[in-house]
Amino acid sequence: MLKKLAVLTSGGDAPGMNAAIRAVVRIAASRKVEVLGVKRGFRGLLHNEMVHLGVRDVGNIIQLGGTILRSSRCKEFFEREHRRRAAQVLNEREIGGLIIIGGDGSFRGAKEFSEDWNGRLVGIPGTIDNDIYGSDFTIGFHTAVDTALDAIDKVRDTADAHDRYFFIEVMGRHSGWIGLYAGIAGGAQETLIPEETQTVEEAYQRLLEGKKRGRKSSIMVMSEGCSGDGAVAIAKRFEEQTGNDCRAVVLGHIQRGGRPVASDRVLATQLGAYATELIIDGSSGIFVGNHKGALCHYPFEHSWEKKKPVDEYLLKLQEALAG
Repeated sequence: MLKKLAVLTSGGDAPGMNAAIRAVVRIAASRKVEVLGVKRGFRGLLHNEMVHLGVRDVGNIIQLGGTILRSSRCKEFFEREHRRRAAQVLNEREIGGLIIIGGDGSFRGAKEFSEDWNGRLVGIPGTIDNDIYGSDFTIGFHTAVDTALDAIDKVRDTADAHDRYFFIEVMGRHSGWIGLYAGIAGGAQETLIPEETQTVEEAYQRLLEGKKRGRKSSIMVMSEGCSGDGAVAIAKRFEEQTGNDCRAVVLGHIQRGGRPVASDRVLATQLGAYATELIIDGSSGIFVGNHKGALCHYPFEHSWEKKKPVDEYLLKLQEALAG
């Protein structure tokens, strides 16, 4: 019977992680299971940095961005000697289960750790990239999109006022979910994402066609991974080729911060509670998700062996609406 479990947040922070931590602690308390919070992800696990988390400790955190446990990336954890040290830390504290909130890199670490520790391991997908196969959405995605959308709306005001072309770069080195959603919601004339076959040159031509039809300003949303040049270089090239007044806006890490929107808080609460119930009842080696409104779970390997595609209908819709 599980009497004590630990929870950590790993990799890039995502709005809603605190809501997930809160759900883990409160569901565990209802099942008479003690919870320890690991500071700084796997790195904190290696250095035995843990704090007790009770019901009162997670009060008034559901609305906070970031993570109260802090996070980090830990390359050392992929070395067996370090994983064995982490296993020793957990065993000495008599911890029988570990919940990991993070992305596919964190789940890879958990999978590796399962070879060196015989406790239970369950993951919760927390990443703004929304690139985890098996869950329609991941914790933090909707907040990141709303943050990007707020910036796009404000940029459009100045674009219209000065007849400018704006190239807005959003996060998404390998995944275009943020770019696609923000582009559609922001009414962008062009959207470039890593999964799309359209080239920068083709996007240029479409912008020029819009100019010929009388369009005086435009917004192009692009994921950071869709071109090796980046928004600044692309805006400069377009200005040189066309003579248009062009500007680049790189949103960067601002998309990670801020209060989580309602949908992220609800999703994080659902997944945090579900993961806790599963690990207490004996499950291990899995991560949880929400697919078509139903809670589900998959082996850790699915998060990196299966590529999550973007919504093809939305992609075609964006192309049809552009102009």
